[in-house]
Amino acid sequence: MPEAARTFTDLNYLDQLSNGESAVHRLDPRAKLLTVMVFIAMVVSFDRYEVSALLPYFFFPAVMIPVAGIPARYIARKYLFLLPFAVLIGIFNPVFDRDTAMFLGPFAVSGGLVSFASILIRFTLTALAAFILVAVTGFNGICLSLERFKVPKVFCVQLMMLYRYIFVLSNEAVRMGKARDMRSAGGKGKGVRVFGSLIGHLLLRTWDRAQRVHMAMLSRGFTGEFHIRRPLAFRAPDMAFVLFWCPLFILLRCFDPVSAIGRLLLGGV
Repeated sequence: MPEAARTFTDLNYLDQLSNGESAVHRLDPRAKLLTVMVFIAMVVSFDRYEVSALLPYFFFPAVMIPVAGIPARYIARKYLFLLPFAVLIGIFNPVFDRDTAMFLGPFAVSGGLVSFASILIRFTLTALAAFILVAVTGFNGICLSLERFKVPKVFCVQLMMLYRYIFVLSNEAVRMGKARDMRSAGGKGKGVRVFGSLIGHLLLRTWDRAQRVHMAMLSRGFTGEFHIRRPLAFRAPDMAFVLFWCPLFILLRCFDPVSAIGRLLLGGV
């Protein structure tokens, strides 16, 4: 439990990355949110057996990560932590879908294996896009952009509170884990029987902590308004960013350059 809690706590580092000074950081949050939404919509719209057409979409994270100065090792570590969830979703596809979908030389590849690979690729692309968005925008900027896109303000505030509550929960879990380890001489108190009690105490502690945080926010004049480091201002660079990436994503959805290059090469041979 403490290791998982530390992983969630470390996600707060993404918000700290949003204080950068790169050209991507200076863009309007609405432009970045709209671009990532179009990116995710195009990626998830592909057929479950599609693999090659998804590969060109890696161009987006491959450009954004170095331009924004996001630590690639940190993003890879967070991605590997979440990868088992995607594996669990599609791991049984090769078992239930055994029909041959394609041939790689003399080897037959089942449809289940192809769909499993497609799930992993789409998960990778969407996860990287989400990490990049938070790293260059900050969660407050995302919530403010959602509000400007006419998403109900109550929903945006609740979303921001939920995001912050994750770190409250993880911090309390780390403290409880340390306290249990210090009192577990000889391995006592680490069995499954005490796990339920720990979960109950964790919820009570986080509830009390969340109330104190809420009172502190009210005492500082919180009224539900979002405050970000850079004021919203949709300028020419923001429009250029949207007009470059969004049509490119739509074009890649309508045209598969990998398959076209493969047919061209095979035709030449």
